[in-house]
Amino acid sequence: MKTPFAKSLLTLILAFAAAGSMAQSWPARPVRVIIPFPPGGTLDTVGRALAQKLGEQLGQTFVVDNKPGGNGTIGADAVAKAPADGYTLLFNASTFVTAPMTMKSTPYNVVNDFTPVALVAKAPLSVAINKDLPITDVKSLLAHAKANPGKMTFAVGSIGSAGHLSTELLKRAGQINYLIVPYKGTAPAFQDLIGGQIDGFIDPILGSVQYHKSGMLRVIAVTSKTRAPNLPDVPTVGETIPGYEFYSWYGLWGPAKLPAEITQRLNAEVNKALATDMRDKLMQQGLLLTPGSADEFAKFQREDMARSQKIITDGNIRLE
Repeated sequence: MKTPFAKSLLTLILAFAAAGSMAQSWPARPVRVIIPFPPGGTLDTVGRALAQKLGEQLGQTFVVDNKPGGNGTIGADAVAKAPADGYTLLFNASTFVTAPMTMKSTPYNVVNDFTPVALVAKAPLSVAINKDLPITDVKSLLAHAKANPGKMTFAVGSIGSAGHLSTELLKRAGQINYLIVPYKGTAPAFQDLIGGQIDGFIDPILGSVQYHKSGMLRVIAVTSKTRAPNLPDVPTVGETIPGYEFYSWYGLWGPAKLPAEITQRLNAEVNKALATDMRDKLMQQGLLLTPGSADEFAKFQREDMARSQKIITDGNIRLE
């Protein structure tokens, strides 16, 4: 007759054996990668490139499923409620962790309902200015804003986005004041910036570089610590305002309690993908690839959430 201790020990051994078997056989069928925004844009570009590489490396199909709506919450919620078996994953941007800070409610908890798998890339933002303004660098931006207190306008593509938080941070770091105008997406914001209805817009480089190179607007700085590889002649904000640094970033998550064996295998495969030709292609678009462990990603996420919460609190950003 087995004692309660023996039964518990046997149950534990069987559980570990099952987990090991699952990791070895995974993926035995197609994996769904949910991107909670429409096709197109940097997030979709990076997510699809990564899904393709993972499929090639693991010999299984990784299907990208764009599931937009609710500022990214609909797609994320689908992952939160999915089985923790490695067959439903979330590829998302840093707005994933800031959205709950700027919305009245979300159907999930970012920390408790997801497993961080890998930080994939950081995206420097560009400070873009209407070409007809007498602003050619950060120094002249600060001077113009101080000479016209409260009159300058900066667009934000969505409340709580990386661009929004970066815009709030620039206002305080530069000790200037301007009006922040929310838009429903980056496309109409760029249209109004080019047309002169808006003075400035801070957003991931990939969106503005084409307009900058064609002379339709002027990128005066980037928000990364070092100059962007695809805009080497454009200085960083930090060259004028020491310590200023901000990124949008992209990562891969699974549902909560994703088995450690699958998490570690996925993380290793992501790091492997970032060392292939995918690296050069994404770096040409101004992205900084960030291989590392799942634990390092979890730590990075915690630190970024704390930093973002401070910006949101100091900026008194209203909840949606």
